[in-house]
Amino acid sequence: MKFAYRFSNLLGAVYRQGNLHFSKDGNSVISPVGNRVSVFDLKNNTSETLPVSTTKNITCVGLSPDGNLAILVDEDGSALLVSLITRAVLHHFHFHKPVNSIRFSPDGRKFVVTKENVALMYHAPGKQREFNAFVLDKSYYGPYDETTCIDWTDDSKCFVVGSKDMSTWVFGAERWANLIYYSLGGHKDVIVGCFFEKDSLDLYTVSQDGTLCVWESDTELDGLVLKKSRDKPKPLRPGDEEDEVMEEEEGEVIRGKPEAPNEKTIKNVRYQHKSKHFFNKEGDFNNLTAAAYHKPTHILVTGFASGIFHLHELPDFNLIHSLSISDQRISSVAINSSGDWIGFGCSGMGQLLVWEWQSESYVFKQQGHFNNMAYLAYSADGQYIVTGGDDGKVKVWNTNSGLCFVTFTEHTSSVTNVTFTSSGFVIVSASLDGTVRAFDLHRYRNFRTFTSPRPAQFSSLAVDSSGELVSAGAQDSFEIFLWSMQTGRLLEVLGGHEGPVSCLCFSPVQSILASASWDRTVRLWDMLDSWQVKETLPLTSDGLSLTYRPDGQELAVATLNGEISFWNPQTATQTGSVAGRHDLETGRKETDKITAKQLAKGKSFTSLCYSADGESILAGGQSKFVCIYNVKEQMLMKKFEISCNLSFDAMEEFLDRRKMTEFGSLALVDEGAGDGDEVNISLPGVRKGDMSSRHFKPEIRVSALRFSPTGRSWAATTTEGLLVYSLDGSLVFDPYDLDLDVTPASIRKQLRLQEWTSAIVLAFRLNETALKQEVLETVPHGQIPVVCGSLPDIYVEKLLGFVTTCLEKSGHLQFYMTWANNLLMLHGQKLKNRSGAILPTLQALQKSIQRHFDDLSKLCDFNMYNIRYAAALSKQRGVKRPAEEEEQDAEELSEEMSEASLDSAELTL
Repeated sequence: MKFAYRFSNLLGAVYRQGNLHFSKDGNSVISPVGNRVSVFDLKNNTSETLPVSTTKNITCVGLSPDGNLAILVDEDGSALLVSLITRAVLHHFHFHKPVNSIRFSPDGRKFVVTKENVALMYHAPGKQREFNAFVLDKSYYGPYDETTCIDWTDDSKCFVVGSKDMSTWVFGAERWANLIYYSLGGHKDVIVGCFFEKDSLDLYTVSQDGTLCVWESDTELDGLVLKKSRDKPKPLRPGDEEDEVMEEEEGEVIRGKPEAPNEKTIKNVRYQHKSKHFFNKEGDFNNLTAAAYHKPTHILVTGFASGIFHLHELPDFNLIHSLSISDQRISSVAINSSGDWIGFGCSGMGQLLVWEWQSESYVFKQQGHFNNMAYLAYSADGQYIVTGGDDGKVKVWNTNSGLCFVTFTEHTSSVTNVTFTSSGFVIVSASLDGTVRAFDLHRYRNFRTFTSPRPAQFSSLAVDSSGELVSAGAQDSFEIFLWSMQTGRLLEVLGGHEGPVSCLCFSPVQSILASASWDRTVRLWDMLDSWQVKETLPLTSDGLSLTYRPDGQELAVATLNGEISFWNPQTATQTGSVAGRHDLETGRKETDKITAKQLAKGKSFTSLCYSADGESILAGGQSKFVCIYNVKEQMLMKKFEISCNLSFDAMEEFLDRRKMTEFGSLALVDEGAGDGDEVNISLPGVRKGDMSSRHFKPEIRVSALRFSPTGRSWAATTTEGLLVYSLDGSLVFDPYDLDLDVTPASIRKQLRLQEWTSAIVLAFRLNETALKQEVLETVPHGQIPVVCGSLPDIYVEKLLGFVTTCLEKSGHLQFYMTWANNLLMLHGQKLKNRSGAILPTLQALQKSIQRHFDDLSKLCDFNMYNIRYAAALSKQRGVKRPAEEEEQDAEELSEEMSEASLDSAELTL
């Protein structure tokens, strides 16, 4: 159970590339983030990352009309059919070429995929199980260059395809006699969007140079006539695999032949160029990059390379409003089903925005770190995570919602380290700009700025358990600086290290600061005795990272030779070591001249973190693996592969021989333009990323690891983003003291006999979550103190942990609060003696209570405001009521307010 962690959420990135989608009800945004997909619930303000991933970055997403299925296609054309209900992968498919766009028909029976200059129509997967979920129906040829966009008519009879050759092609989904295909010109640049009018064949096309063409058809949708077969009927052969080829050949023959005599009376569909409109251009760079059309309201939304978007009403081309939402190009635009909300994705800055155009306000506005994340830290109750990045920003994320709620931008260079103080309301960050800053989470402001006498680049940071002392290590002057949080004054400069200070950590129980350096030593500084060096621990190699065990009785140090050594800080003796170099299993980069096995000899762990109980340690570095070691046994317990995204460098152990030529690897040759604006030229030696629009392939790495104080999850900052892994208790059967008599039937028998304590003990011996919850909720409210008092000591901690878990999700708030209150009151002294072991459980309990307190206080405030508003409204409208009724209502209002405040007080206690 201890190592049954699974991926639960991706934070720190909200959008990378590809097209956005709204859910069927219009309340959620589906956004591709690298090789994963995140779903943002706009009503409940939460985010969820689906537990599926492709082999490379996702470029396009297709959503079925009922919102149950999604097709995810990556850069190479590999596709996944995913159920959005069960969050499971249903089918794998490969299109063998990069796919530009994918679109389901409105009736959900077909979908069209465009790759290169071909449009492929497939039968959509049905509700029954199928051996092959992707069955090709027809292939449509016509454009001479790559196809870019698709749209369907409302009745699924026809679809239109735009192309880079500046042409637009209308195709029939069935064999229509009067519409096989129709080509439209009129543009001087790449087609960005093509849209049918509602219940019509009339068409709008938008090109990259900011031109809108309106096309009018002389035929209604009802006027399409199904083609009669003129060929001899061919007997159907079972298992005929040449259906697609026959469709293509017959299509070409039909286009080349003259019409049959019996079809001369049928009038072919014709299009007329009705009008042409131009968008306002502000320079050559302001290309039109994305477009979306909402048919019921006739609203056209267009996004531009300068970050501006326009709203127009068609067909009159009336400008509704225009707004600049970013300084980067808008990569994707989507409109929800009601037409009220518009979603924008900006890949350059990793922004995702949802705009309500009628009220002109943001519904949702999130942005991740647009460069690498450098560090992370959990708050004391595990409710918040703070991250610092190379973009100089400090962001705070809510672990429950998965969203960022505040961003601090005061730093002018890369943030190298962040941490929370013990109170949980102050964040301290260190940066290469030579400052250490403290931020207040109550007022969201930078209230302290610490600097050194001489400019220094700070690479490490630590705050003591009281929150009074702030220390930072410099990587150029080899010194450690100490400041007072209260006064902001520099207290002392600690010298002695002969190399850059790589890591700092305060002891959780003593006023001792540990510092690791490249000079192959760890120094322990006594904060109470004139900041003198208490001990110096010799290392076998350069020190990279160190951390204290939660009880302060052990120190773990990671060194450059790939080892993790364990020390007793009291006696300054080494208690053990782990050789973890071979566990990293680094991959081979495309520019490396030696094998991954040889490369691994130079790799090491760069981040360490103890688990909440101190029994295991997390380690990560320049690799796609995170290792968990058992400290006592000094052995590897489990390895987590944080990513399978081949769009990152150093993912594979062996290079692809098919890409190797006598001139080098073909993977190093850039193909096409980077962002559609200019030719793509990569800079040699770029690893972390380039601030210009040049192409680069980031290297997979883990920069920081942290266990949640609750012990229920751990997080890692990686090249992919902030990955959170949580305990998965639903799939593990872990009984305790199991016997033949311990069965669900015997437990329910004890419940019928009202033997509550016996039933709880048996349920915890069987250890099935559903059964434990059933037993607990069967106990009468008045019997809870009696049951808690007669419970054996060994089951008190187990019951408290289970109550904490239930309290987080259950709606029976008072019931579970009563359980927790009685357990703590009756067994408080015994639990206090084992405070180290149950600290994660208590922190999880505090986190749950705090979350409920925040939710209930908001609800109470909202209800009070509503009652006041209703009372004021009734007076304003002149509703005359007897004085007795008014007094009675006022009394009821005051009672409700007092009850709300009492509930809040109880929750706080």
